[in-house]
Amino acid sequence: MKKLVSGIKPTGELTLGSYIGAVKQYIELQKEYDSYFFVADLHAITKYQDPKELREKTKKIVALYLACGLDPKQATIYLQSENPYHSHLSWILSCNTYLGELNRMTQYKDQKIKDSNLSVGFYTYPVLMAADIVMYDAEYVPVGEDQVQHVELARDIVQRFNKKYGNKLIMPESIVPKIGARIKDLQEPTKKMSKSDGECKGSILLLDDEKIVRKKVMSAITDSDNLIKYDVKNKPGISNLITIYSSLSDLSIKEVETEFIDKNYGEFKTAVADKIVEVLKPIQDKYYEYINSDMIDEVLDQGIKKVTVIAQKKCELIAKAVGLGRQKC
Repeated sequence: MKKLVSGIKPTGELTLGSYIGAVKQYIELQKEYDSYFFVADLHAITKYQDPKELREKTKKIVALYLACGLDPKQATIYLQSENPYHSHLSWILSCNTYLGELNRMTQYKDQKIKDSNLSVGFYTYPVLMAADIVMYDAEYVPVGEDQVQHVELARDIVQRFNKKYGNKLIMPESIVPKIGARIKDLQEPTKKMSKSDGECKGSILLLDDEKIVRKKVMSAITDSDNLIKYDVKNKPGISNLITIYSSLSDLSIKEVETEFIDKNYGEFKTAVADKIVEVLKPIQDKYYEYINSDMIDEVLDQGIKKVTVIAQKKCELIAKAVGLGRQKC
Protein backbone atom coordinates (compact mmCIF):
# COMPACT_ATOMS: atom_id res chain seq x y z
CA MET A 1 0.00 0.00 0.00
CA LYS A 2 1.41 3.39 -1.00
CA LYS A 3 2.07 5.95 1.73
CA LEU A 4 0.93 9.54 2.15
CA VAL A 5 1.59 12.17 4.80
CA SER A 6 0.10 15.58 5.59
CA GLY A 7 -0.34 17.94 8.52
CA ILE A 8 -2.11 21.08 9.72
CA LYS A 9 -0.63 23.83 11.88
CA PRO A 10 -2.42 24.50 15.19
CA THR A 11 -2.66 28.25 14.58
CA GLY A 12 -5.98 30.03 14.41
CA GLU A 13 -9.16 27.98 14.18
CA LEU A 14 -9.93 25.30 11.62
CA THR A 15 -12.28 26.68 8.99
CA LEU A 16 -14.65 25.29 6.42
CA GLY A 17 -11.83 25.97 3.96
CA SER A 18 -9.52 23.74 6.02
CA TYR A 19 -12.15 21.01 5.99
CA ILE A 20 -12.88 21.15 2.24
CA GLY A 21 -9.29 21.74 1.15
CA ALA A 22 -7.61 19.27 3.50
CA VAL A 23 -9.50 17.23 6.10
CA LYS A 24 -12.35 16.09 3.81
CA GLN A 25 -9.66 14.86 1.46
CA TYR A 26 -7.93 12.98 4.28
CA ILE A 27 -11.10 11.05 5.09
CA GLU A 28 -11.23 9.51 1.63
CA LEU A 29 -7.49 9.03 1.21
CA GLN A 30 -7.10 7.07 4.45
CA LYS A 31 -9.13 4.28 2.85
CA GLU A 32 -6.69 3.93 -0.05
CA TYR A 33 -3.27 4.71 1.42
CA ASP A 34 -1.06 3.96 4.41
CA SER A 35 -1.77 7.41 5.86
CA TYR A 36 0.14 9.58 8.33
CA PHE A 37 -1.58 12.75 9.56
CA PHE A 38 0.09 15.01 12.08
CA VAL A 39 -0.45 18.26 13.93
CA ALA A 40 2.40 20.51 12.78
CA ASP A 41 3.13 22.22 16.09
CA LEU A 42 6.81 22.75 15.24
CA HIS A 43 5.73 24.71 12.17
CA ALA A 44 3.42 26.76 14.37
CA ILE A 45 6.22 28.30 16.45
CA THR A 46 7.95 29.94 13.48
CA LYS A 47 5.94 32.89 14.79
CA TYR A 48 5.24 33.51 18.47
CA GLN A 49 2.40 31.49 19.95
CA ASP A 50 1.11 31.73 23.50
CA PRO A 51 2.22 28.36 24.97
CA LYS A 52 -1.09 27.63 26.70
CA GLU A 53 -3.13 28.55 23.64
CA LEU A 54 -0.87 26.47 21.38
CA ARG A 55 -1.47 23.35 23.48
CA GLU A 56 -5.21 24.00 23.53
CA LYS A 57 -5.35 24.48 19.75
CA THR A 58 -3.26 21.36 19.23
CA LYS A 59 -5.73 19.32 21.28
CA LYS A 60 -8.66 20.88 19.40
CA ILE A 61 -7.22 19.93 16.03
CA VAL A 62 -6.82 16.30 17.08
CA ALA A 63 -10.41 16.27 18.36
CA LEU A 64 -11.60 17.79 15.08
CA TYR A 65 -9.55 15.30 13.05
CA LEU A 66 -11.38 12.50 14.82
CA ALA A 67 -14.77 14.24 14.68
CA CYS A 68 -14.45 14.81 10.94
CA GLY A 69 -13.83 11.12 10.36
CA LEU A 70 -10.13 10.35 10.60
CA ASP A 71 -10.02 6.78 11.88
CA PRO A 72 -7.00 5.75 14.01
CA LYS A 73 -7.60 2.20 12.82
CA GLN A 74 -6.95 3.34 9.25
CA ALA A 75 -4.59 6.29 9.71
CA THR A 76 -1.71 7.16 12.02
CA ILE A 77 -2.28 10.43 13.91
CA TYR A 78 0.52 12.08 15.91
CA LEU A 79 2.14 15.31 17.10
CA GLN A 80 5.12 16.45 15.07
CA SER A 81 7.00 17.79 18.09
CA GLU A 82 6.84 14.49 19.96
CA ASN A 83 9.06 12.89 17.32
CA PRO A 84 12.58 14.41 17.65
CA TYR A 85 13.69 12.84 14.39
CA HIS A 86 11.77 15.46 12.39
CA SER A 87 14.18 18.15 13.57
CA HIS A 88 17.18 15.85 13.20
CA LEU A 89 16.38 15.05 9.58
CA SER A 90 15.50 18.66 8.85
CA TRP A 91 19.07 19.70 9.71
CA ILE A 92 20.59 17.13 7.36
CA LEU A 93 18.24 18.21 4.56
CA SER A 94 19.02 21.89 5.28
CA CYS A 95 22.63 21.12 4.49
CA ASN A 96 21.44 19.90 1.10
CA THR A 97 19.21 22.91 0.33
CA TYR A 98 20.31 26.13 -1.37
CA LEU A 99 19.65 29.66 -0.14
CA GLY A 100 18.29 30.61 -3.56
CA GLU A 101 15.60 27.94 -3.27
CA LEU A 102 14.37 29.27 0.06
CA ASN A 103 14.55 32.86 -1.18
CA ARG A 104 12.14 31.94 -3.97
CA MET A 105 9.47 30.50 -1.68
CA THR A 106 6.29 32.54 -2.20
CA GLN A 107 5.17 32.57 1.43
CA TYR A 108 8.58 33.81 2.55
CA LYS A 109 8.61 36.60 -0.05
CA ASP A 110 5.07 37.66 0.86
CA GLN A 111 5.73 37.69 4.60
CA LYS A 112 9.06 39.50 4.26
CA ILE A 113 7.20 42.47 2.83
CA LYS A 114 4.84 42.55 5.82
CA ASP A 115 7.33 41.70 8.59
CA SER A 116 11.01 42.60 8.63
CA ASN A 117 11.62 40.50 11.77
CA LEU A 118 10.82 37.02 10.49
CA SER A 119 12.45 34.19 12.39
CA VAL A 120 15.06 31.91 10.88
CA GLY A 121 12.54 29.14 11.52
CA PHE A 122 10.03 30.77 9.19
CA TYR A 123 12.72 30.97 6.51
CA THR A 124 13.75 27.33 6.83
CA TYR A 125 10.42 25.66 7.66
CA PRO A 126 9.97 24.42 4.06
CA VAL A 127 12.95 22.15 4.72
CA LEU A 128 11.28 20.85 7.89
CA MET A 129 8.22 20.18 5.75
CA ALA A 130 10.43 18.18 3.38
CA ALA A 131 11.68 16.19 6.37
CA ASP A 132 8.08 15.58 7.48
CA ILE A 133 7.44 14.01 4.08
CA VAL A 134 10.53 11.93 3.34
CA MET A 135 10.76 10.60 6.91
CA TYR A 136 7.99 8.12 6.18
CA ASP A 137 8.83 7.35 2.54
CA ALA A 138 5.61 9.05 1.52
CA GLU A 139 4.82 8.84 -2.18
CA TYR A 140 1.93 11.31 -1.93
CA VAL A 141 1.24 14.55 -0.07
CA PRO A 142 -2.33 15.95 -0.07
CA VAL A 143 -2.06 19.76 -0.10
CA GLY A 144 -3.92 22.89 -1.09
CA GLU A 145 -2.78 24.87 -4.11
CA ASP A 146 -0.75 27.26 -1.93
CA GLN A 147 1.39 24.38 -0.63
CA VAL A 148 2.32 22.75 -3.94
CA GLN A 149 5.51 24.84 -4.11
CA HIS A 150 6.67 23.27 -0.84
CA VAL A 151 6.26 19.76 -2.23
CA GLU A 152 8.19 20.83 -5.33
CA LEU A 153 11.03 21.99 -3.07
CA ALA A 154 10.94 18.62 -1.30
CA ARG A 155 11.24 16.93 -4.69
CA ASP A 156 14.27 19.06 -5.56
CA ILE A 157 15.91 18.17 -2.24
CA VAL A 158 15.20 14.46 -2.75
CA GLN A 159 16.66 14.50 -6.24
CA ARG A 160 19.82 16.29 -5.06
CA PHE A 161 20.25 14.06 -2.01
CA ASN A 162 19.81 10.85 -3.98
CA LYS A 163 22.30 12.00 -6.60
CA LYS A 164 24.91 12.61 -3.90
CA TYR A 165 24.28 9.66 -1.59
CA GLY A 166 22.36 7.04 -3.54
CA ASN A 167 18.63 6.40 -3.67
CA LYS A 168 17.80 6.79 0.01
CA LEU A 169 14.75 9.07 -0.28
CA ILE A 170 11.40 8.45 -1.98
CA MET A 171 10.22 11.08 -4.50
CA PRO A 172 6.89 12.55 -3.31
CA GLU A 173 4.01 13.89 -5.42
CA SER A 174 1.28 16.41 -4.57
CA ILE A 175 -2.39 15.49 -4.46
CA VAL A 176 -4.59 18.56 -4.95
CA PRO A 177 -8.41 18.25 -4.90
CA LYS A 178 -10.09 19.00 -8.23
CA ILE A 179 -12.47 21.47 -6.59
CA GLY A 180 -12.37 23.23 -3.26
CA ALA A 181 -8.58 23.31 -2.98
CA ARG A 182 -8.71 26.97 -2.04
CA ILE A 183 -11.98 28.17 -0.52
CA LYS A 184 -12.05 31.96 -0.44
CA ASP A 185 -12.97 34.48 2.24
CA LEU A 186 -16.70 35.32 2.22
CA GLN A 187 -16.02 39.04 2.65
CA GLU A 188 -12.96 39.22 0.39
CA PRO A 189 -13.48 36.47 -2.19
CA THR A 190 -10.18 37.14 -3.91
CA LYS A 191 -8.19 35.86 -0.92
CA LYS A 192 -8.05 32.50 0.83
CA MET A 193 -10.40 31.72 3.72
CA SER A 194 -7.93 31.94 6.58
CA LYS A 195 -7.92 30.18 9.92
CA SER A 196 -5.73 33.04 11.16
CA ASP A 197 -8.30 35.76 10.39
CA GLY A 198 -8.67 37.52 13.73
CA GLU A 199 -12.33 38.56 13.47
CA CYS A 200 -13.34 35.65 11.23
CA LYS A 201 -16.10 37.64 9.51
CA GLY A 202 -15.30 36.02 6.21
CA SER A 203 -14.28 32.61 7.57
CA ILE A 204 -16.67 29.91 8.70
CA LEU A 205 -15.13 28.03 11.61
CA LEU A 206 -15.85 24.35 12.06
CA LEU A 207 -17.16 25.11 15.55
CA ASP A 208 -19.36 28.07 14.56
CA ASP A 209 -22.96 27.53 15.67
CA GLU A 210 -25.83 27.51 13.18
CA LYS A 211 -26.85 31.12 13.78
CA ILE A 212 -23.33 32.40 13.10
CA VAL A 213 -22.94 30.22 10.00
CA ARG A 214 -26.17 31.53 8.49
CA LYS A 215 -25.27 35.14 9.26
CA LYS A 216 -21.85 34.82 7.62
CA VAL A 217 -23.21 33.12 4.50
CA MET A 218 -26.12 35.50 4.04
CA SER A 219 -23.76 38.50 4.34
CA ALA A 220 -21.22 37.04 1.89
CA ILE A 221 -20.07 39.53 -0.74
CA THR A 222 -21.49 38.84 -4.22
CA ASP A 223 -22.30 40.94 -7.30
CA SER A 224 -25.50 42.62 -8.46
CA ASP A 225 -26.63 40.62 -11.51
CA ASN A 226 -28.31 37.83 -9.48
CA LEU A 227 -27.06 35.13 -11.89
CA ILE A 228 -25.77 31.94 -10.28
CA LYS A 229 -22.89 31.20 -12.61
CA TYR A 230 -19.31 30.15 -11.99
CA ASP A 231 -16.97 32.90 -13.18
CA VAL A 232 -14.03 33.44 -10.83
CA LYS A 233 -12.72 36.52 -12.64
CA ASN A 234 -15.97 38.48 -12.90
CA LYS A 235 -18.04 36.87 -10.12
CA PRO A 236 -15.58 35.76 -7.40
CA GLY A 237 -18.11 35.90 -4.55
CA ILE A 238 -20.82 33.75 -6.09
CA SER A 239 -18.18 31.44 -7.58
CA ASN A 240 -16.80 30.85 -4.10
CA LEU A 241 -20.26 29.93 -2.79
CA ILE A 242 -20.77 27.60 -5.75
CA THR A 243 -17.45 25.92 -4.94
CA ILE A 244 -18.46 25.45 -1.30
CA TYR A 245 -21.84 23.97 -2.23
CA SER A 246 -20.25 21.79 -4.90
CA SER A 247 -17.60 20.45 -2.51
CA LEU A 248 -20.03 19.66 0.29
CA SER A 249 -22.68 18.17 -2.00
CA ASP A 250 -20.26 16.18 -4.17
CA LEU A 251 -21.79 17.81 -7.23
CA SER A 252 -19.94 19.28 -10.20
CA ILE A 253 -19.90 23.02 -10.76
CA LYS A 254 -22.21 22.55 -13.77
CA GLU A 255 -24.66 20.49 -11.70
CA VAL A 256 -24.82 23.27 -9.10
CA GLU A 257 -25.45 25.90 -11.79
CA THR A 258 -28.24 23.76 -13.23
CA GLU A 259 -29.84 23.11 -9.84
CA PHE A 260 -30.09 26.84 -9.11
CA ILE A 261 -30.62 28.18 -12.61
CA ASP A 262 -33.94 29.84 -11.71
CA LYS A 263 -33.02 30.87 -8.14
CA ASN A 264 -31.90 34.25 -6.85
CA TYR A 265 -28.88 34.95 -4.64
CA GLY A 266 -30.91 34.94 -1.44
CA GLU A 267 -32.32 31.49 -2.17
CA PHE A 268 -28.91 30.16 -3.15
CA LYS A 269 -27.22 31.56 -0.03
CA THR A 270 -29.91 29.91 2.10
CA ALA A 271 -29.22 26.58 0.39
CA VAL A 272 -25.47 26.99 0.93
CA ALA A 273 -26.01 27.78 4.62
CA ASP A 274 -28.32 24.76 4.97
CA LYS A 275 -25.69 22.49 3.45
CA ILE A 276 -22.90 23.83 5.68
CA VAL A 277 -25.02 23.39 8.82
CA GLU A 278 -25.91 19.86 7.70
CA VAL A 279 -22.23 18.97 7.37
CA LEU A 280 -20.98 20.72 10.51
CA LYS A 281 -23.64 19.51 12.99
CA PRO A 282 -22.42 15.89 13.30
CA ILE A 283 -18.79 17.05 13.35
CA GLN A 284 -19.51 19.41 16.23
CA ASP A 285 -21.45 16.77 18.17
CA LYS A 286 -18.52 14.35 17.94
CA TYR A 287 -16.00 17.07 18.73
CA TYR A 288 -17.65 17.88 22.05
CA GLU A 289 -17.77 14.18 22.82
CA TYR A 290 -14.03 13.75 22.17
CA ILE A 291 -12.48 16.99 23.45
CA ASN A 292 -12.64 16.10 27.15
CA SER A 293 -12.27 12.34 26.77
CA ASP A 294 -9.21 10.10 27.06
CA MET A 295 -9.46 9.23 23.38
CA ILE A 296 -7.17 12.05 22.23
CA ASP A 297 -4.26 10.90 24.39
CA GLU A 298 -4.87 7.26 23.47
CA VAL A 299 -4.75 8.05 19.75
CA LEU A 300 -1.64 10.24 20.05
CA ASP A 301 0.17 7.69 22.24
CA GLN A 302 -0.56 5.01 19.68
CA GLY A 303 0.54 7.24 16.81
CA ILE A 304 3.83 8.48 18.25
CA LYS A 305 4.84 4.97 19.30
CA LYS A 306 4.49 3.82 15.70
CA VAL A 307 6.11 6.77 13.92
CA THR A 308 9.10 7.05 16.24
CA VAL A 309 10.23 3.54 15.32
CA ILE A 310 9.86 4.31 11.60
CA ALA A 311 11.60 7.68 11.92
CA GLN A 312 14.55 6.34 13.91
CA LYS A 313 15.24 3.68 11.31
CA LYS A 314 15.04 6.22 8.47
CA CYS A 315 17.26 8.76 10.21
CA GLU A 316 19.89 6.17 11.00
CA LEU A 317 19.96 5.17 7.32
CA ILE A 318 20.34 8.77 6.19
CA ALA A 319 22.93 9.65 8.84
CA LYS A 320 25.01 6.67 7.78
CA ALA A 321 24.72 7.71 4.11
CA VAL A 322 26.10 11.21 4.78
CA GLY A 323 28.89 9.97 7.06
CA LEU A 324 27.55 10.83 10.51
CA GLY A 325 28.12 8.71 13.60
CA ARG A 326 30.62 6.01 14.45
CA GLN A 327 31.04 3.35 11.79
CA LYS A 328 33.64 0.61 11.79
CA CYS A 329 35.94 0.71 8.75
